Amino acid sequence: MQIKKQCIFNWSGGKDSTLALHYALLDKSIEIKYLVTTVTEKYNRVSMHGVRESLLIKQAESIGIPLYQIRLPEMPDMKTYDDVMKIHMNRFKSEGITHSIFGDIFLEDLRKYREEKLVEVGMKALFPLWNRNTTEIIDDFLQLEYKTIIVCCQQNLKAFCGQVITKELIDSLPAEIDSCGENGEFHTFAFDGPVFKNKISFSLGELVFRTYNQPANINQDDNLSTSKSDTLGFWYIDLE
Repeated sequence: MQIKKQCIFNWSGGKDSTLALHYALLDKSIEIKYLVTTVTEKYNRVSMHGVRESLLIKQAESIGIPLYQIRLPEMPDMKTYDDVMKIHMNRFKSEGITHSIFGDIFLEDLRKYREEKLVEVGMKALFPLWNRNTTEIIDDFLQLEYKTIIVCCQQNLKAFCGQVITKELIDSLPAEIDSCGENGEFHTFAFDGPVFKNKISFSLGELVFRTYNQPANINQDDNLSTSKSDTLGFWYIDLE
């Protein structure tokens, strides 16, 4: 009998995370013990995506994998982030977990950072979507009948915030915007499709603009930015 890799899955709740989970669940060599999500302590929302904790919990319940939340301060510096994450990774390692799965696609510096940090605690990284064409990824996502809504976007993409992603929407994005928003242009909330036992219901709330003074750090999914800009602006649509 094949011994399965004991894994955590880094769950953002968005489309790339969902598609990576889709393929990870099809891999018979993998067993996923937890969905791991970083949540901003002050707001009880998924880091960077801004989605309420209550909807995150609904996602995990619909998927059927235990949710493990890592609580972070708002806009942590790199040392704080690394220290908090190392505590939790060591806890996972003590439970016999050996691998951490990510939905990253092509950001080499981010992959290197993740792999180096996992090596420090004796774990390895898996990347189900790595180096795939992002237009093909979003086409694959839609053809599998997944549904996702843009919940956060850079200030120049305001018109797209709160819209459900379709092929037509992707085709209408400005030419410089990656089809999957892999450079941090936008973030999403997935609410229906094969990994979910039931559709996640929500309503649209307030549209809010927020600016951040961000250091040139690594992980944009956890409110740490790869950008060199001192200030970044984002639109958020609140889902209720």
